[in-house]
Amino acid sequence: MASEHAVVVQDVTKSFGTVTALDAISFTTGKGELFGLIGPDGAGKTTLLRILTTLIVPDSGTALLLGYDTVRDYRALRQRLGYMPGRFALYPDLSAQENLAFYASVFNTTIAQGMRIIAPIWQQLAPFANRRAGALSGGMKQKLALCCALVHAPELLVLDEPTTGVDAVSRNEFWDLLARLRSDGLSIIVSTPYMDEASRCDRIALMQSGHMRRIDTPAAIAASYTQPLFAVRGTDRLGLLAALRAYPHARSAWPFGEVLHYTDQRVGHDPALIADDLTRYLREHGRVDATLTPIPATIEDVFIALGQDTTLPVEHAA
Repeated sequence: MASEHAVVVQDVTKSFGTVTALDAISFTTGKGELFGLIGPDGAGKTTLLRILTTLIVPDSGTALLLGYDTVRDYRALRQRLGYMPGRFALYPDLSAQENLAFYASVFNTTIAQGMRIIAPIWQQLAPFANRRAGALSGGMKQKLALCCALVHAPELLVLDEPTTGVDAVSRNEFWDLLARLRSDGLSIIVSTPYMDEASRCDRIALMQSGHMRRIDTPAAIAASYTQPLFAVRGTDRLGLLAALRAYPHARSAWPFGEVLHYTDQRVGHDPALIADDLTRYLREHGRVDATLTPIPATIEDVFIALGQDTTLPVEHAA
């Protein structure tokens, strides 16, 4: 079945009792696109991916993957999907190679046939091929699970928070692997709670409380932040944060690593004048060592702003 899109989701809604996990979700992804679902726990990412991978059915709406309906055509679709769930789901008492052989057999293929795709990943696992999967490190478990999801050469790869709980080096290596797979033409949907991983995607959807708040490229989403933004440094960060939030023109102030991110309400004003005025205010309130630097917004800044103002429109993009 031919389709110009890898994924077409239209008005998908799903509730569990009185909790609405997804509320009229609509979006499309292109073939060969690395599409990211970005949001905190409870945003609805896992529920959406479970619908896309035919594990649960929506209450209403439709989802087409590779031209196949996730409800009507689920048997045909499962043969074309690779899925890596959020939790390690392989058999811990089987070796890495035994797990891979089992998953290959489920899809009526062999490790040798799948090696064309998984070779760059498997070569890192090969020294541990006979080690029980449960005894592998977090990064190696992650790579094994990816091999098992790819061994049958799927047309679409779906990954649910694949780097959660993994060290920073392994996280970076994993995203390098995804970039290589995407460059080979594989369509990928990946969810993550880490905002810094969003920049590795072609497009992202910012999800919050069952809604897609914004869908665009990472650069476009960051550029959509129109308020003056500053990195603020100083001693007694807690007191400095309170002083910033009490400033009459403050829109928001949040801790960001070693600095505070302060957003001013005065859109269109000269950032230098805002910085001078705010510095003077802080010194009058005993924050004599505070320094302000104008900075470009990050995706996390945009996400926090969307979370503060739930009246902002929910955007849908093709």
